[in-house]
Amino acid sequence: MRTPPRWRSVLAPAAMAAALAAAALGGTGAAHADDHDAPHAATPAPAHGPQPAHPAKPDHPAEPGRPQYPGKPDQPVHPAKPEQPGHPAKPEQPEQPVHPAKPEYPVHPDKPQYPGKPERPVHPDKPAHPAKPVTPVTPVKPEYPAHPAKPVHPEKPAHPVTPEKPAYPAKPVKPEYPAKPAHPATPAKPAYPATPAKPEQPSKPAYPAKPVYPAKPAHPATPAKPAYPAKPAYPAKPAKPEYPSKPAKPDYPAKPAYPAKPAKPEYPSKPAYPAKPAKPEQPSKPAYPAKPAKPDYPSKPAKPELPAKPAYPAKPAKPDYPAKPAHPSKPAKPAYPAKPSKPDHPAKPAYPAKPAKPEQPSKPAYPAKPAKPAHPAKPDHPAKPAYPSKPAKPEHPSKPAYPSKPAKPEHPSKPAHPSKPVKPEHPSKPEHPSKPDHPSKPAKPSKGKHSGHEDKGHGGHEGHGD
Repeated sequence: MRTPPRWRSVLAPAAMAAALAAAALGGTGAAHADDHDAPHAATPAPAHGPQPAHPAKPDHPAEPGRPQYPGKPDQPVHPAKPEQPGHPAKPEQPEQPVHPAKPEYPVHPDKPQYPGKPERPVHPDKPAHPAKPVTPVTPVKPEYPAHPAKPVHPEKPAHPVTPEKPAYPAKPVKPEYPAKPAHPATPAKPAYPATPAKPEQPSKPAYPAKPVYPAKPAHPATPAKPAYPAKPAYPAKPAKPEYPSKPAKPDYPAKPAYPAKPAKPEYPSKPAYPAKPAKPEQPSKPAYPAKPAKPDYPSKPAKPELPAKPAYPAKPAKPDYPAKPAHPSKPAKPAYPAKPSKPDHPAKPAYPAKPAKPEQPSKPAYPAKPAKPAHPAKPDHPAKPAYPSKPAKPEHPSKPAYPSKPAKPEHPSKPAHPSKPVKPEHPSKPEHPSKPDHPSKPAKPSKGKHSGHEDKGHGGHEGHGD
């Protein structure tokens, strides 16, 4: 089985790099051989002595009645590979200069022994702190059941070695396609006749001037509104009752003065840590004790009743609005003068007929494509081995039920709010006098559909058909 061409391209640079590295090592070794005397140079291994001659093997007798196999056919001779150009000679490295010997460092004198640290004085006993309040005992947490041990999964079998793919047979050579015939030349396009000149449009007639509108009469002045009565003052709010004073905090005991800190003594060597004992099993969780009932909240002082609101004074009646004068009648709108009639558009000249298109030459028939050779059948892939089934997971243990929480105590009921005084009703307002009707506006003169935008010679398409 030959090496594929893509591996050849990878192996050639690798072999070249190894050869270059060997040449570089040889060159550097030869260059440094004169400079440094190698005391640990490798001595050549002693040559082996002559090997004893083996006795001649006896000839085996020929097997009777065995047919002679026919000879193999001659293999096709491959063309000789072209010689690869050799690498250029690597330049020799220059001789490295000899470094001078380093000077010897002076021997440091022995350090003097430091005197030992003085012993620390014994601290006096600290004064005792005041006793802390006793914390209630926390109930012990119940022990959860131990999880069952997980089963040991069997080792997965190793993947079987995939057999090598068989070599694909060589693809057949495609036949060459016949040359396509040349296309005939396209005939020249005929010249179009010249378009006739467009006739001049008639000039637009001048419109008559619009009449001047008469001046509108002035509107009468609106009477002023009457002033509102003064708002009554609100009664003073009652003073809030004083809340009971909080009890004073007890004084903390005086902090004793700390004695002066002595000098630190030398630390003794620490002893080795003893082995820790195994953790004991947690006991089962008992039921939580019932919480003590909350004390009743002190009742809040009752709110004082608010004084009754004073009655609002009656609003004065609004004066009657003066009668508005009648609007003067508008003058009649003058009639518009009649518009002049538009002149008729001149008739368009007839366009000359277009020349007939020349006939295209017929397309030559293409030669028939040769049939593609049939591809060889692909070899079948080897069957995959069956995977082992996974073991089932163990069931988790059920969690213990949590104890139910005790019910919360009911809050004391709040006192009811005092009833608010009834708000007095506002006096009714007098009705406004009705306004006089405005005269209707005169209707605008209606303009005809697409007035002033008649067709100006853009809609005609006669003479453009084929």
